[in-house]
Amino acid sequence: MKTFRMRLSLILMGLVGISMLAAGLIMAQVFKESHVSALEENMAREINLISSTLQLPKINGNPEAMAYYTGQAKRMDSLTKSRVTFINLDGTVIGDSESDPSKMENHSSREEIKLAKQTGQIGTAIRFSSTIHEDMLYVAKHVAAEQGGFNGYIRLAMSLETVSEGLHKGWTLMIGGLIVLFLAAALTSYRVATGLTRPLEKITTVAHRISKLDYDARVQLERKDEIGQLGEAINAMADSLQQQLKRIRDNEDLLQSVLSNMTGGILMVDTGDRIALVNKEAERILRLKDTAILGRLYHEIKRSYELTRFMDEGISRKEYMKEERTIYDPEEKILHFDSVPMFEDDGSYRGTLFLLQDVTEIRKLEVMRSEFVANVSHELKTPIAAVKGFAETLLGGGVQDEETKRSFLQIIYDEGDRLNRLIGDILELSKIESRRVPLEYSPVHVQSLLGSIFEVLRSSAAKKSITMKLEVPDELFMEADEDRLRQIFMNLLSNAISYTLDGGRVKVTVESICEKDEEEKVRFTISDTGIGIPKKDLPRIFERFYRVDKARSRSSGGTGLGLSIVKHLVELHEGTIRVDSKVGEGTTFILDLPLLHNVE
Repeated sequence: MKTFRMRLSLILMGLVGISMLAAGLIMAQVFKESHVSALEENMAREINLISSTLQLPKINGNPEAMAYYTGQAKRMDSLTKSRVTFINLDGTVIGDSESDPSKMENHSSREEIKLAKQTGQIGTAIRFSSTIHEDMLYVAKHVAAEQGGFNGYIRLAMSLETVSEGLHKGWTLMIGGLIVLFLAAALTSYRVATGLTRPLEKITTVAHRISKLDYDARVQLERKDEIGQLGEAINAMADSLQQQLKRIRDNEDLLQSVLSNMTGGILMVDTGDRIALVNKEAERILRLKDTAILGRLYHEIKRSYELTRFMDEGISRKEYMKEERTIYDPEEKILHFDSVPMFEDDGSYRGTLFLLQDVTEIRKLEVMRSEFVANVSHELKTPIAAVKGFAETLLGGGVQDEETKRSFLQIIYDEGDRLNRLIGDILELSKIESRRVPLEYSPVHVQSLLGSIFEVLRSSAAKKSITMKLEVPDELFMEADEDRLRQIFMNLLSNAISYTLDGGRVKVTVESICEKDEEEKVRFTISDTGIGIPKKDLPRIFERFYRVDKARSRSSGGTGLGLSIVKHLVELHEGTIRVDSKVGEGTTFILDLPLLHNVE
């Protein structure tokens, strides 16, 4: 324990000495830099004073220039106590207070001259002077006199001997203080070391217990000095370790939660070809929920031959791979596989991570998109071909009869109008599907809205002797986008009239409903006595360009997009739409729309 006391005393004295030495070095550097900075500023002001008070005649063509500037340099030297030098723009010295300028070398390469030239401001440099064997501070500035006078640099130089003297004094004081502190530290450190040895055994014992994972061990000390603080630090360390362990466990739980809730499947195979990790989505995709597969060889996953083959290839190649394969388990699925080999920083292999994504629905959507493009192309080609064909016939002069010409022109006009409506519906549907149609909610009087729509369609119904009937409460109001609501019912009622035979009936019934535990809604029932829709076609009538009776749909001028637009507008209103129909008896569309909306 005595040896420990001596070592501790020496350490404390050494720390004090190092601290004093470091502080002295820093203070000396700060003193030197601040003093030099003050000298630079003062010398810069003196240069400005010299340039503004002296007459600075031109140099070129003036034989007396060197004598004049040398005399002025010596005069300024006596006033500023600094060496003064006048330097031409090309670096030639034309006047100096201490040396014969004609014998001095070109100064264009001097650091202070180059800095003054580059910055256009003050240039400074510190270097050893071989003439007076001292460090010198040089400050130069470019000066251009008016009316073709002096154009060059004025430089002042001053010895840094005063700065060195101040530093020597500071070092002397610091060394004296260091000796005094060493003596005081020797006495103090011995007493401190004596007080440290007793409780250190307790602290060491507790530290050993903590190192053996006994994180409940604590140091029991009542001292408030450094030893007591050390004991508190040990206790705080134990608390921190407990918190870190808790955080690690929480992170493990969080990681497990993330893996469990990922939309893609994850399966990891270690270096021994055993499954080390699998999440819930992978279990769902591979139908392994009730099977304990952790720790088992991956070859035991016999649900999919394609997956096992891909895993074999990924593990053997040990490089990133991705592929889509179709599996049957038992229904057809399209799975996207990714194989990611895992390596440590030192290049050692840790295993392979397999990512599984069920892309069956995505591929179905892509097929639907392709079909949509094909349908659009077909729907656009039909009226364009008709317009082009009849126009070519007319332009060729093959039709002389005026009535026939008028008939052809009418067909061209009708097909053009149909093409215009088709393009308009495509653009409208695109905006609605991309949610670029903001709804402007306002109170809507339902009877007035439907009444105005009936007035617009009454002439079309009259041509086919169709009876139109409206049943709606007089004072029923609802919150909705009136324009979009009008668009919904115009499409539905136009279809009802179009597909109802002569002498039939179209009826609209509106009522307010409130089902259990739900907000109040408005139910619209649009029924007709038309040709009806076959049962096999009912699930697809809201698809784009889907027609039950294609020939009749085109002859009626329909674009095939009306019901698709209706469905999207209803969903934008947070409502639902469904259809009931029997062939030969008629069709009924039922819409449920919220009575009120939470508009922020």
